[in-house]
Amino acid sequence: MQNTERSLHHLEKIVAIAALAAVFALAIGFAQAADQKKGAPKSPARSDEVFLRSAVVLVQDAASGETLIAKNQGAVLPIASITKLMTAMVILDAGVSLEQRVVISDEDYDFLKGTRSRLRPGTVLTRDELLMLALMSSENRAAFSLARTYPGGTGAFVEAMNAKARALGMNDTRFIDPTGLSSANVSTAQDLAQLVRAAHEYPLIRQYSTRDSATVRSLGRKLDYRNTNGLVRSARWDIGLSKTGYISEAGRCLVMRVSMASREVIVVLLDSWGRLSRVGDANRIKKWLEAHAAKGPRG
Repeated sequence: MQNTERSLHHLEKIVAIAALAAVFALAIGFAQAADQKKGAPKSPARSDEVFLRSAVVLVQDAASGETLIAKNQGAVLPIASITKLMTAMVILDAGVSLEQRVVISDEDYDFLKGTRSRLRPGTVLTRDELLMLALMSSENRAAFSLARTYPGGTGAFVEAMNAKARALGMNDTRFIDPTGLSSANVSTAQDLAQLVRAAHEYPLIRQYSTRDSATVRSLGRKLDYRNTNGLVRSARWDIGLSKTGYISEAGRCLVMRVSMASREVIVVLLDSWGRLSRVGDANRIKKWLEAHAAKGPRG
């Protein structure tokens, strides 16, 4: 009988120790989970949470660089006329006179894709006007003429574009022309976010890329131009920098620095097929961010 009591007493001790160990382990698990929830960075939203149609999406907090939404952000793709942000930075970095008058030449014709332009050969505009048209209306002949009249010519200009990309840490980016008409002008959404961040430091790029419309004179005629991003005309949007792009190999592209959900964000949308898909995606991103800002931070 005494032996049985001893066995039971010993068994009770083992059970009690095991129970204490389990409680201790559970407490540690809860503490670690709380610490991770408190200290770990928030994971970006998946694009399927926001129902976006662009093949590549990146939304970053402009100040901290925190990624808010991401989809294929490391894919290397053609970037079309997003290129012109780099074109503008190289011109402004060179310190060439923006008041110098430039004659549009047959050399500025698009021999690659044969795109049309209302800037006929013989048109005389200032370099400032050409810069404005390249950024606001994505005018290809304007961009070509800026590169052609750069010190050293177009070849030196493209070299300067690639050197600037390297200096900005855009390691997956390559330029071979100043317009983006070549599909060999490639980059990633991550690199383009850095491009937008750098370009936003230039007041003229901010001003011209978000300007609604402008009129220039060409061979005695008035030519009216509008911004290729219709969102700059919407009272619902506060856009600090904008650039669109399109060639068939790149799809429709859009980059912006914009204020939404009480924060400054950088938006990169690449390879949007469909005329309105990039604008639709931008509106969906805005709606999603504002809804989540109202609910509080994501855990």
